[in-house]
Amino acid sequence: MTTQLPDDFKCPISLEIMSDPVILPSGHTFDRSSIQRWLDAGHRSCPVTKLPLPDNPVLIPNHALRSLISNYTLLSPPKPRPCPEPQTLVYALTATSSSLNSKLDALDQLARLSKRDSAFRRKITESGAVSAVLGCVASDDPVLQQKSLSLLLNLSLDDDNKVGLVAEGAIARVVAALQAGSADSRAVAATILTSLAVMEVNKATIGAYPHAIRVLVSLLRDGKGREKKEAATALYALCSFPDNRRRAVQCGAVPILVRIAESGLERAVEVLGLLAKSKEGREAMERFNGCVKVLVRVVSSGSSRGVEYALLTLNSLCCYSEDMCVAARREGALDLCMGLVEDENEKIRRNASGLVQVLRGSQSIR
Repeated sequence: MTTQLPDDFKCPISLEIMSDPVILPSGHTFDRSSIQRWLDAGHRSCPVTKLPLPDNPVLIPNHALRSLISNYTLLSPPKPRPCPEPQTLVYALTATSSSLNSKLDALDQLARLSKRDSAFRRKITESGAVSAVLGCVASDDPVLQQKSLSLLLNLSLDDDNKVGLVAEGAIARVVAALQAGSADSRAVAATILTSLAVMEVNKATIGAYPHAIRVLVSLLRDGKGREKKEAATALYALCSFPDNRRRAVQCGAVPILVRIAESGLERAVEVLGLLAKSKEGREAMERFNGCVKVLVRVVSSGSSRGVEYALLTLNSLCCYSEDMCVAARREGALDLCMGLVEDENEKIRRNASGLVQVLRGSQSIR
């Protein structure tokens, strides 16, 4: 199966398919275990670019790529087919004489061929196909729109394409699909924003685009299971950029995130952890009755990652507000944290120990 998957799914260090892809500050993605060994060995430069890294570089989960790898590994090996030239297929998208079925077939072939072949993706972009694909994304036909979004997602996998796609107007088309597309189209559109947001400059551009974050928050509120998950993932990617945290809070993200975190979507807790780094986010969480209760419940029974981010959020809130400390102690956070200070997960240990100190210090002051 390894040889049938795209090169982009392989870790640049191990050359194996990644099981837990994470993004370095350099913008390149590696398998977590491989890059952690690199860092533990004392290296402080990106293995690909050789550029220097911070002393404690943050490893950002690449949820979009992980989801794609998971989906691809479920597919049966494809039968060999002749590989048509991209120009032939692109012509089918742009020719006025092309029927809807011809366009759909061209998009199917382009999407299939671009899934596993980075060289073919380069051929597509170099052939000038992006504008034609974006034109199909703007179509009123839901099937044509969905298939063109799937192709656009494939093209966005390559770091070299991410900025170029934004420059060609991809954000406007994707946001429009988020607003008016089918359920499947909205989910894919949110995933595209996650993929584009891997590049730091794109986080700012997407966040500043009118209604981009607002429609993601709306999808978080009104969407179904997959739409909510992809919207939360996109917000997580975008809100690592500080200005986007304020925008998300202004769009009413906090109450929605707390409610869906309560319903079991732990990705929402990860976004809350980022929003709690901003003054606006902490104030919004303090105003929402029951926020601390939900976070403590995640600490009590969530997954390892959910516990980590719930503790991180509680730390931010309790350092900011005595009322949040009182609420956390009332919900039993101190006892829970005492049981986690020896946890095998280093981040959970650190966050639990920090929260114990905050809650005990606050209690002694009172």
